[in-house]
Formats: sequence, structure tokens, C-alpha cells
Amino acid sequence: MPRPLHTLPKAHLHLHFTGSMRHSTLIELAREQGIHLPDALEEDWPPKLHATDERGWFRFQRLYDIARSVLRRPSDVYRLLREAAEDEAAEGSAWLEIQVDPSGYAARFGGLTATLDLVLDAARQAAAASEIGIGVVVAANRTRHPLDAKTLARLAAQYAGQGVVGFGLSNDERRARARDFDGAFRIAKRAGLLAVPHGGELAGPVSVAECVDDLDADRIGHGVRAAESPRLLERLADRQITCEVCPASNVGLGVAERAEDVPLRRMFDAGVPIALGADDPLLFGSRLLRQYELARDAHGFRDAELAELARQSIRSSSAPEQVVKDLLRRVDAWLADDSPAP
Repeated sequence: MPRPLHTLPKAHLHLHFTGSMRHSTLIELAREQGIHLPDALEEDWPPKLHATDERGWFRFQRLYDIARSVLRRPSDVYRLLREAAEDEAAEGSAWLEIQVDPSGYAARFGGLTATLDLVLDAARQAAAASEIGIGVVVAANRTRHPLDAKTLARLAAQYAGQGVVGFGLSNDERRARARDFDGAFRIAKRAGLLAVPHGGELAGPVSVAECVDDLDADRIGHGVRAAESPRLLERLADRQITCEVCPASNVGLGVAERAEDVPLRRMFDAGVPIALGADDPLLFGSRLLRQYELARDAHGFRDAELAELARQSIRSSSAPEQVVKDLLRRVDAWLADDSPAP
């Protein structure tokens, strides 16, 4: 019998802040505050998305912005992170790195610094309550000026070692080149933060290569388009640069037509480290556990390979060394347990 995947210890390294919200929480907060939600976020949820063209990406961003608008009070932030941590723990995730752009919330929470302070405190409380580790990745927005990214990088650097573990770059990669943000990433790297930009989702292998060459990426958010270049896959494998692959998100945004079309197997077999991620469960309708189920059901990953996927996520995380060792031992125990699933 296949081993139960919810008991497989794993790390979740690709989860966006607003996108981690439970759908039921979105509905409740919207009704409390008198916010009208479009059908795509209510009766027709999860929304049907296709963001490989500009109109589709605009619709995705519009839905995301509407969802963000329900987070108006500090208590909403604490609730979001508490529930996200509970959901992670229930699915076997013992370490979470959640990505946030403080700019999206600064106007309502007293500025960039106050917003980050709020998120970090909420993350600490959520981690303690759910007994998982949580690190925060501060993310810049590709659609804004690189000087804004430098401001966020300096802010993130001030909190290195105090809950902030990485610096990212998100939004539509077709709107700006990765190399335009190299100054911000130099600031983050000097502070000891992981460089975790998005690349190779809506744009091709060149986008991934720029993240590696110009931003000195430790991990790539998505990175699936690297599979179009065998030479690039070889480089990623040689340098052990992890790709945070999000299968349900890739299908939801039209990057792949079916789950079977996500090049997860090709990348894994090429030796590229993989960290499965849910991206935005609020918009794609599935959390981390479903990504492991897709690896098993759509890509034929056996339990030993699923265990290796979990190990790769753990090794690629910013978790303290002892936490990594403990989690890797627990993965080995999961694989050694031949008792039938309940």
C-alpha cells in the first residue's frame, strides 16, 4: 500500500501571503466588511484562470488584489498566519517559508517597517501554536521600479536573523528583466539572505538563466521552463539550484495544459533539486499535500522518490541545521515504515 503523504515530513518553500488564505476565511472577512466578491471568488471558486496572455494575467492580479483587500486589521493578519500554519502542520509540513511584499499592505498597517513587524510577530505566534518553523521571505514586485526593490532589500536585510530568511522577486516576469534588480539582490545577499526570485513560469529559459547569472539565485520560484533547455537543466543540477515547482499553479495559469505536462519528472531525473509548492491555494484550490499527490498520481513518483522530493525541500530551506537533521531522520522513518496506510 502507498504510504500516507500527509505524514511525510516536508518543507514548503513557495507560498504567497495573501494566497495562503483559506477560502472560508476570505468569504467570512468579506461579508464582515461588506466587500463584494466576484463570482470567481465565491460561487465559481476556484476561478478558471489562464494567465499566459496579458488579459489573463490582469484578471489573476485583479482577483488577488480583491482578496488582499479583506486583510484590513492586524487581527486579520494574525488569523491568516495562524490558519496557514495549522494547514501546513495538518499536511506534514514542518517548515514554511511564506513570501510577502510589505508594499501591498503598508498603507493600512502604518508603513513598510510596521507591516513587516506585524507579519513577523504573527508568524512567530503561529509557529509556536502549530509547532512548525516559519521563515518570512520579503518579495519585491517586478512591475515596480528597481529602486523600490532596493528599499525592500534594505528592509529585509535589517531583519536578517530575526525571522526574515530570504529576498524574492514576483509578479509577471514578462514585464521586467531579472537583471534590472541585481542591486537589490546584492543588498540581500550581503545580509546573508537567500535569493529566491521567480523565473521560468510565464517566460522561458532565458528568464531562469538571468536569475542564476544576474541575481545569484539560491532557488528559483517555479523554474519549469528551464526544462526547454537541456543545457540549463544541467547547469541547475551541477550548481544544485532548487526549483520551487508548483504543479497545480502551472495548470491553473495555463503554463501547462494538464498536470502530466508539468516537467516535474524531467527535472527530477536531470538531477535538479525540487521543492514542491502550492503557490496560492486561495486561487488554485489546493495546498501542499495535493502537489505530492500529483507527483504520485500524474508523474508516477514512487514512495522512495516522494521521500527524496521531501528531502530536497528540507535541504533547500533556511531551517536551522538541527531542524534539517531531525526532519531528514523523520523522512527516513516514514520510508522505512511498511505498515499499511490507515
